[in-house]
Parts: sequence; C-alpha cells; structure tokens
Amino acid sequence: MKKRIHSREVEAAARALLEERGVTISDIADIVYMMQAPYVDELGMDDCIDSVEAVLEKREIQHALLVGIELDKLAEQNKLSEPLQSIVEMDEGLFGVDETIALGAVFGYGSIAVTTFGHLDKKKVGIIEKLDTKVGDGIHTFLDDLIATIAANASSRLAHRMRDLEEERNDSLQNEEDRQTG
Repeated sequence: MKKRIHSREVEAAARALLEERGVTISDIADIVYMMQAPYVDELGMDDCIDSVEAVLEKREIQHALLVGIELDKLAEQNKLSEPLQSIVEMDEGLFGVDETIALGAVFGYGSIAVTTFGHLDKKKVGIIEKLDTKVGDGIHTFLDDLIATIAANASSRLAHRMRDLEEERNDSLQNEEDRQTG
C-alpha cells in the first residue's frame, strides 16, 4: 500500500514546477497588482505577493498545477498519443480542457475570481502572454491558464481581504466615536 503524500511535499513540488517553467511569484503578483490597483489605493506589491503565496498553499491549486504542467511536459517530449499530442502541442483553439482544469481550480474563490479568470484568459497579460505566445521552446497549453487561475484567485482573495480591513477600520473608528460621545 502506498503511503499518503504529505501536503508539504505536494506544495513544494508545485512550486518547483513553476520555477522550472520560468514563472516566479513576482510574475503572478504583477498581474494581481494590475487587476487590483484601480480599486485599492493603498495596495502594495507585498500584499499581492502575500495573496499569491496564500493561493499556492491550496491543494486544489497544487493538484491542478501538477496535472497541467505534467501534460505540457509530456507534450514537449512527444509522449502523448495522437491526436491529443497535436492538439496540446498547437494549443488548438477548440480544445477547452486546459481552461476546464483551470476554471475548476478558480471556483473556490468566488465570482470575482471567475470573472477575473475570464478576463485574463482573453487578454493574456504579463507572464500569461509570454507563456501563450509560444515563443521559444516549451509547450504551455495548460500553464498559461493555470497562471491566470492563480492570479484570479489571488486578486479575489485580496479584494475580499481589503474590504474586510476597510470594514474593521470603520468599525474601530465608529467604536472610538461611540466611546467619546457615550
């Protein structure tokens, strides 16, 4: 009987695959910043990095990364059966399995994440564009969509977190005002 893989190992493997594929936390955080800066005046890159890091701690994201990147790597090695090999290799426009896996991993962060994923999937910004253009070696049929998922989730998480902080500040100010007038 095989032993269960510890979540630390899974997270480390997912992070290592991102690094191996040339994607940094900062690359993803740049997208998060671009998506959230118009709505959050005091937003800093550290907030965006923290949010990306938190998203990468989720098993659903880790599992999606492991599966998607493995399929990209197998396609690079010409190890997929036809016609799947050709479909993945050329990132066939009607092939939606890459988006399906990515979309499945975005549902845990609510409607903001879902709509942000759709935007990023269409606009292909930042590192997503670089991965999608297929310049140079490498097949990133799954990876570009998975990065959009991570960025969308981190953006949604950050939007909700910033609202919570705003409400806490307002509650604190109201409580202080009540104490002074009460």
